[in-house]
Amino acid sequence: MTNLYRISNLKKPIRASESWLEDQIVSLTQQQRSEITAIQIVKKSIDARKKPDVFFILQAEFQTASALDLPLPANTIEVDHSRLKIETPTTLARVKQTSALPVVVIGAGPAGLFAALALAEAGVKTLLLERGKPVETRMRDIGQLRSKGILDPESNVCFGEGGAGAYTDGKLYTRVKHPYVRYVMKRFTDFGAPEEILVQAHPHLGTDKLVRIIKNLRERLIDQGAEVRFGARVERLQVKNGQVQGVVMAGGEEIATDRVVLAIGHSARDTLEHLLTDGVKIEPKSFAVGVRAEHPQPMINLKQLGKATPDPALGAAAYSLSYQADDKDLVRRGIYSFCMCPGGFIVPSPTESGHMAVNGMSNANRSTPFANSGIVVQVTPEDLERRGYAPGPLMGIAFQRDLEEAAFKHTTQPYAAPAMRIADFVARRPSAKLAPTNFRPEAEADDLWQLLPRWIAEPLRQGLLSFDRKIRGYISNEGNLMAVESRTSAPIRILRGEDLMSVTVGGLYPIGEGAGYAGGIVSAAVDGLKAAEQIIARASCNPNPKIFHHKESEPRS
Repeated sequence: MTNLYRISNLKKPIRASESWLEDQIVSLTQQQRSEITAIQIVKKSIDARKKPDVFFILQAEFQTASALDLPLPANTIEVDHSRLKIETPTTLARVKQTSALPVVVIGAGPAGLFAALALAEAGVKTLLLERGKPVETRMRDIGQLRSKGILDPESNVCFGEGGAGAYTDGKLYTRVKHPYVRYVMKRFTDFGAPEEILVQAHPHLGTDKLVRIIKNLRERLIDQGAEVRFGARVERLQVKNGQVQGVVMAGGEEIATDRVVLAIGHSARDTLEHLLTDGVKIEPKSFAVGVRAEHPQPMINLKQLGKATPDPALGAAAYSLSYQADDKDLVRRGIYSFCMCPGGFIVPSPTESGHMAVNGMSNANRSTPFANSGIVVQVTPEDLERRGYAPGPLMGIAFQRDLEEAAFKHTTQPYAAPAMRIADFVARRPSAKLAPTNFRPEAEADDLWQLLPRWIAEPLRQGLLSFDRKIRGYISNEGNLMAVESRTSAPIRILRGEDLMSVTVGGLYPIGEGAGYAGGIVSAAVDGLKAAEQIIARASCNPNPKIFHHKESEPRS
């Protein structure tokens, strides 16, 4: 019998020795060192409540040669019955190919990539279509936009292999509770991610590491027999008698298929318009819009960790903020930080000519002098109806486009960002000049109160006042707000049943963030795996579609 235990809430000094964890377990269990046969950290987070004294908080699993006499004086030790963290999902059930037609996966973001990966590794004929370019070449087009103000509508921060998440901070933290979360994290390490992401409370990869990881994932897909095509924009579906029959490409090519995984991301507005005409049931949902807040990273470090230049082991400090504002239309309107990027930079992220949007990104080392985060305000379909938008599935997209077009027109240089010092915005006075920034192609001083609707600007101001009470100095002349952060999530949901198929088009599996069922890299990847599970179950005539088999591995010594 294996004597496996879990120990929680170990407060580890930042610069503790390598033997610190083993020393603690030996002391707390009152065992000889030779009795401890294996140790594995399963969770690691930061405790900065008593800054500048900052600690790591560890949870670990350990194994002993003989059973412990529990309970011990240290009540943090318990028998580990779950083996959840030691368990490593490694194999996929393979199915016999029953159709000559491929499963067509539209979109190579995390949802599409992981759906295609599961299908290909299970032996299902798979064709992955991506309208943009490979991940390693997208940066050239993003660089053109940042340096010269030249937008490629098919290759940018939102479109291309890896999806919008590839050019953000590479955050892997999710609130989703599903066994596939562990599978996704483990596969990231298979393709080159550092193993610490398996234990960090808030793991991130950074854009520079994601580029290599996604390229490795693509090579695995091809090795497993999947076909991957770039510059391949799907124009519309072919539907007959309520069943998908194929897809039509932008150039007119027709591809026959009876199963389509729709993983188009949150910005494929043209595709959504075509889906409506093809009979796909879509409804509007709540989303959020606002601005990007940028501060000097040393200021955020000081407020969050107690030091402007913290220990390198801690890295650049982050924050997560929220507030519920009084509102005449809602009981409370949510304002919150979104996609916070420590040591990063703000990037232009439009996908349509004559429109301007911004997003944030960081590389793995988070080493720039600036921190940035979306600060966004909740928007409901009812809000838009009150402001004269015609009720309909795409009313949120119409609102997003209006904001982005206004932002573009508020500057003199194409794809510059209209911006305002944070203190000036709160005081409702135009900024004569901006705080230092690394935004490119250019940030132009503007009056955001003339750009944002008052019902967005006023709650935003209330939220900033609240954030300043939590992080003193958040409202400052050293920080800027840049507009417009409009791509937080898709403002629609494509309705699907429990089998993850569209309620109106058989064989169509709408998944991920663009379909309204995910909110980040990991949750989108999990949704893609769930769709693959359904397809593989049908192909194998298995009424219990659980395709991922978990093989237990020993804890590392």
